[in-house]
Amino acid sequence: MFLAPRPHARRLPRRLFQLFTGLVLYGVSVALLVRGGLGLEPWGVFQQGLSELTGLTMGTVSIVVGAAVLLLWIPLRQRPGLGTVCNVFLVGLALDAALAVLPAPEPLAARVALMISGVVLNGAATGLYIAARFGPGPRDGLMTGLHQVTGRSVRLVRTGIEVLVVASGFLLGGTVGIGTVVYALSIGPLAQWFLRLFAVPATPAPAPAPAPGGAILRP
Repeated sequence: MFLAPRPHARRLPRRLFQLFTGLVLYGVSVALLVRGGLGLEPWGVFQQGLSELTGLTMGTVSIVVGAAVLLLWIPLRQRPGLGTVCNVFLVGLALDAALAVLPAPEPLAARVALMISGVVLNGAATGLYIAARFGPGPRDGLMTGLHQVTGRSVRLVRTGIEVLVVASGFLLGGTVGIGTVVYALSIGPLAQWFLRLFAVPATPAPAPAPAPGGAILRP
């Protein structure tokens, strides 16, 4: 009997490349927003606030927060994938590495450029790692898990989570500003466009092999 390969099975090298590249670029994108100083994405605000409170680097806080959020998956009955676990560590490591080499410019035009670059790169990074299909990040899994448990819409659950983390991060000293608003308004359309751009096509199954006598062996 001929067994067709699973969809995307032959695209594994590309998928792994997209996963790791996307997660590293995600960390870099957050670093760009930090250096721009005009406002961070919601979880970035929270993580920066915790960094200010604890004295830990933002990357370290990102790893700790990601691991803590992942523990919340247990009562929500969510299952992590390779991408979920890699997300916890790679984003934080890339964030600290990028912050170590990126300067904080003074001119407003340069800061605006960093903000815009960070938002666009974040959208591209999101499209890359999600399209790789190795599982959602810890924060996205929390959103979908709460959606399934509560029956509330994904939009409502996501909005509630992000309002909570932004407010908490702001109270802890995280940066909220025009960059936070720009991110909130543009990340959805950007991520959707990049998801389509980086979508991994399924590998077509080979034609069934002919059996002796001309019969076709089906799966």
